[in-house]
Amino acid sequence: MMQILFLLVTLFNGVAPSPVNWSTKAQKINDHEYNLIFTANIENGWNIYSQHMKGDDGPVKTSFTYEAPDRIQLIGKNEETGDIHKGIDEMFGIELIKIMKKGTFTQHIKLRDANVKQIKGSIEYMCCNSMQCLPPKQVPFTIDLSTAK
Repeated sequence: MMQILFLLVTLFNGVAPSPVNWSTKAQKINDHEYNLIFTANIENGWNIYSQHMKGDDGPVKTSFTYEAPDRIQLIGKNEETGDIHKGIDEMFGIELIKIMKKGTFTQHIKLRDANVKQIKGSIEYMCCNSMQCLPPKQVPFTIDLSTAK
């Protein structure tokens, strides 16, 4: 009975628990350069999709958008590491790159404005399991550069 009540309350509020939990931090390289590190902790049985998949067919790729992009310079591509699987996906019928359990995305940046103290933006991703896909989700982030080590 409690499970049904929880489900109804969740649906009524329009809030569904996400199988993906994001964390962010900055790693200081020097006074003007940082690595922005985004970590996705993914529940067992679920996956998100690589930002480096070819084409726009299939699921939504993981992507990162930065506010005030003129104040920072992206150096190189956003690298991704973790439990990465490449192959034909049964649900979509095409070759996909999935990230399971944990994925780390690292973007090297250089500040164009020395007064920048925070990096803000959003992460867009889609997660699926073997039975279903949840709608794409955007998660806002704020990374405080003053705490970077």
